Amino acid sequence: MAFSKEIPPYIFEDNNSGIEIDIIKAALAHKGHTLKPMYFPLGRIPYAFTNNLVNAVMGYMGVNLKSQGGFYAKAAVIYDNVFITLKNKNILLERPKDLDSLNVVSFQGADKRYPKWLKKVKEDSRFYGVSDQLTQVKLLYFGRYDVVVSDRYIFRYFVKKLNLMHGLDSKEITEHKLTIDKPMDYRPVFRDKKIRDDFNLGLTKIKESGEFLRIYNKYINL
Repeated sequence: MAFSKEIPPYIFEDNNSGIEIDIIKAALAHKGHTLKPMYFPLGRIPYAFTNNLVNAVMGYMGVNLKSQGGFYAKAAVIYDNVFITLKNKNILLERPKDLDSLNVVSFQGADKRYPKWLKKVKEDSRFYGVSDQLTQVKLLYFGRYDVVVSDRYIFRYFVKKLNLMHGLDSKEITEHKLTIDKPMDYRPVFRDKKIRDDFNLGLTKIKESGEFLRIYNKYINL
């Protein structure tokens, strides 16, 4: 199964683990299937599927794989991007204009994904896109930037890592809603309909048993 390259705490390539990997592995195992992850740059995942390099893929790449024989499963994880600020700055973000004069750091391409919010920030040279998400946390905590756009769990993971590395006390943060969850945009796709159905059943079972939440807790300590 093709996955994106490393996205802690969702994907750790070195030991084939993380929230996303563990959930899919557990759901497939319910009916006796064994997961073998393979890692690709996000844009190469559709190529891996259409060229029969893998039996399944995880993620939304802007390509509908139904026409390539893909069967879409239920959403296994939801990336929930939010605005994050330091509480002691008393920043309120309810509309795009609230970002006027603020410096924003995020993952590369966030300005294109959320043009309503970030187009003017980009035009005013107040946007910095960086793939290293530990750097995003540092830039916020050390006052270089006012706002981070990140998945809340990715951000929390790197906050913990930063604390361990530098012995810093974790400062309070405020999360501001940015998007409405769209689980249909990020789902596993299988070449085999029966395996898709087995996965869906397994996903339901691990949610009912509490294993789904235990996997999140293992990496996030919710």
